[in-house]
Amino acid sequence: MEETRNSITDIWGPRTGYEGPWPIRVDEQLTEPAENWVQSACVLCSNGCGLDIGVKDGRIVGVRGRAQDRVNHGRLGPKGLHGWQANHSPDRLTTPLIRRHGQLQPATWDEAMSLIVDTSKQLIREHTAGALGFYTSGQLFIEDYYTLGVLGKAGLGTPHMDGNTRLCTATAAAALKISFGTDGQPGSYTDLNTTEAVLLVGHNMASQQTVLWARILDRLAGPNPPQLVVIDPRRTYTAEKATVHLAPRVGTNLAVLNGLLHLLIEHDYLHHEFIKAHTVGYAELRQTVEKWTPERVEALSGVPAEQLLAAALIIGTSKTLVSTALQGVYQSMQATAAAVQINNIHLLRGLIGSPGNAILQMNGQPTSQNTRECGADGDLPGFRNWGNPAHIQELATLWNVDPDKIPHWAPPTHAMQIWRYCETGSIKLLWIQATNPAVSMPELARIRRILRQKDLLVVVQDAFLTETAQLADVVLPAALWGEKTGTFTNTDRTVHLSYKAIDPPGEARADLDIFLDYARRMDFRDKDGQPLIKWSTPEEAFEAWKACSKGRPCDYSGLSYAKLTGGSGIQWPCNEQYPDGATHLYTDHEFNTHADYCETYGYDLVTGTEKQPEEYKAQDPKGKAFLKAADYEPPHEEPDEQYPLWFTTGRVVYHFHTRTKTGRAKALHEAAPEGFVQLSAEDAACYGIREGDLVEVTSRRGQATEPARIGGIEPGLVFMPFHYGYWDQDQDPPRAANELTLTEWDPVSKQPHFKYAAVRIRKV
Repeated sequence: MEETRNSITDIWGPRTGYEGPWPIRVDEQLTEPAENWVQSACVLCSNGCGLDIGVKDGRIVGVRGRAQDRVNHGRLGPKGLHGWQANHSPDRLTTPLIRRHGQLQPATWDEAMSLIVDTSKQLIREHTAGALGFYTSGQLFIEDYYTLGVLGKAGLGTPHMDGNTRLCTATAAAALKISFGTDGQPGSYTDLNTTEAVLLVGHNMASQQTVLWARILDRLAGPNPPQLVVIDPRRTYTAEKATVHLAPRVGTNLAVLNGLLHLLIEHDYLHHEFIKAHTVGYAELRQTVEKWTPERVEALSGVPAEQLLAAALIIGTSKTLVSTALQGVYQSMQATAAAVQINNIHLLRGLIGSPGNAILQMNGQPTSQNTRECGADGDLPGFRNWGNPAHIQELATLWNVDPDKIPHWAPPTHAMQIWRYCETGSIKLLWIQATNPAVSMPELARIRRILRQKDLLVVVQDAFLTETAQLADVVLPAALWGEKTGTFTNTDRTVHLSYKAIDPPGEARADLDIFLDYARRMDFRDKDGQPLIKWSTPEEAFEAWKACSKGRPCDYSGLSYAKLTGGSGIQWPCNEQYPDGATHLYTDHEFNTHADYCETYGYDLVTGTEKQPEEYKAQDPKGKAFLKAADYEPPHEEPDEQYPLWFTTGRVVYHFHTRTKTGRAKALHEAAPEGFVQLSAEDAACYGIREGDLVEVTSRRGQATEPARIGGIEPGLVFMPFHYGYWDQDQDPPRAANELTLTEWDPVSKQPHFKYAAVRIRKV
């Protein structure tokens, strides 16, 4: 085996302190020399590192980083260097399966697709298209998502389409829409090259985006290091490098952020001219945060007043600032309200739309940006507004269908509600693609019950017989990354093209081909009687998406497969104005809040109530950003005598989501073969638990058992990684963290609350 480093023991690689451009370092891992190299990018976190796939004799034999790529300059993390091994796992699905007499049995593609199509048509006749639901992924390609969005919205006309992005990145989208009018990250990864300060809120970047963290580590090793403020209840790899580490109690993010805003205003760390010229809502924000003094924040959150003051000093006096957020914000109490306050910090200081300044409401998955852009989740394609008739007409004209065919009479159905409709029987066919809800959803006992319901036809489209696929009625074998061609976009709007390097095994098919086959068999037509979906190749699908995105914030019209081939990924918008892509949005401080352009008319951050179009238009902000305030509310479940400890979940550096791929890569599996229960030394002593002892964790919804890991966490808090389910579902006792989590969600983003619950523990 050839490798430039052992990425399991040396996660981030050697340091190259820098000032100016980030130096190139090409990371490589090969099992044998490659005969040829195929351009791609990594899909095992939201960073989207450019890489090449090494191929020999029709098999992948390794990968290397692309030196010229703007995202990673050749670097790759452990998952990127090893995750490709899952492609050749011996347990790949190679033929369709249909449940017969209680058992999944091999079938032909025609049998499987005929069953899906015949059931679809029957359900539409008897119940309308509202009986069909789609639950997709954050790991497909643009071409797949756009095709799925068109066949769902203009072919079937079902409002029941969302993705597992609802679990990981819905709050990012909601916060960007609310503050700036539409989705889209304002800044760029390159801002980390020069920024004076970095604020990481609920974001363990060192484990979740290892190559992005390497960029920060290299800055810290350079001549002009930034100061780091980290907000996280655990002492993670990220927190260990912090200038100031704030460790709040679970569920108190909003109180801490309101406290920081209070100090920015009290100490006049404000850009008054910017606030006046480019924002609305300052008076209400000031009134809301004025009571959140350092002393009050400390009493509620446990963050010492002097640490809050130290953090505010860094944030308030640095000339440039990059702020990031991830699941510690998105999956906790008042998620959207908290994420919006991070935007408010930048707006109060005028630190947006310029080099060194970025808000990265991070994505948890590699292509979750594209579910939001293409309309394969609860959004309309091109960041269009469900409540704007002109936007509906644009799509109707583009697709040549009647506007009434496109469901817009009510808000689109979010994932948690889709599962509820399956539970109550109004959705009777649920088609799941490239995701494993039997491990990733909250309150897993409930999800298993729903998947087993006799009146629900469950279709799973995946590469492996996951915990979810084992409960399906129809299983469709899908091609993996490296086995199909398509494009995808990372968190800082960089678009990459991934070429097919090898053929999928057996009869497995690309997701795009499966969707096109369904659309053909359903005979979806436009108003002229022509096929609704007029493309048959990935490149043709991309060209169709370009036409849909033109003139919208996520404008891809200047991109092409040819332009994306051979060099670096390119950021959107890419069009006549920005032929090489745009590093920053809002450089003129004109935001996308105009009433005829915005993606949303806004929400009440506490109740989630949508604002009416008339109300918004009457007070049209006309390009000003919103400073939206929200006061703190306590979590809806808190520790008590019966369940005296807080519980939270998260990820580890070696695995991605439910380990469907990383658990099948030998080096990654061996680095983290099982989960754990992380406890403070104080709590471990109280319960007589030592390192490695089996610990049973119980909530009101279920229990899970894993070995103890002691230290690096606040007393009173229990942590478990959520990756670990069972490939053998009869194994006992259960170990999945989501046996314990709540079926409850944020009122605005509808993202579930995985980050807090009340539990008790005992040594087994």
